[in-house]
Amino acid sequence: MRNPEVIIRKYGDRRLYDTSSSRYVKLDDVARMVRDGIDVRVVDGRTNKDITRVIFTQIIVENARDREISLPLQLLTQLVRASDKATHDFLTWYLDSTINLYEKAQETVNARLSTAKGAVSSPLDFVRNLLARHSLQPTPAAVPPAEAEEVTKLRRQVEELQARVERRRKGAGSSSKAKPATRRAK
Repeated sequence: MRNPEVIIRKYGDRRLYDTSSSRYVKLDDVARMVRDGIDVRVVDGRTNKDITRVIFTQIIVENARDREISLPLQLLTQLVRASDKATHDFLTWYLDSTINLYEKAQETVNARLSTAKGAVSSPLDFVRNLLARHSLQPTPAAVPPAEAEEVTKLRRQVEELQARVERRRKGAGSSSKAKPATRRAK
């Protein structure tokens, strides 16, 4: 189930108005909402244009200014370089994939913690389940279907990423070779 969306209107005087609670808010309030898992959308008060990305970027910049913690320099460099559409699309895909992998890892850790808590409360049942799942000679049937499907999906994503990087390298290599040939023709 998806969280309800909170609409924030930004007015010309730089004030932010939370339409759900009928009050003015600050960037810190918007950041807190996002951290609390609330879906936030910010619109321009005059044009109704979605400016959520601009406001979120502003929150990141303000946080970096106030604290020693900020985004890694390599990532910031790549964001600045991502001025063409192809690079931007690739970087967006890569970051989305990375975030999805991180969320899945968090879910796995949480599930394993639950399993560990169960092991403490009932160690014999835990050992029986462990032995039943992982026989001495594992077979493909011993791997749970959900895990096998997830591994297959992750492998496909890695292969797709490798193919994109290779195509990009080939494209960059061929364009750099074409330039000197054009100069000689003149």
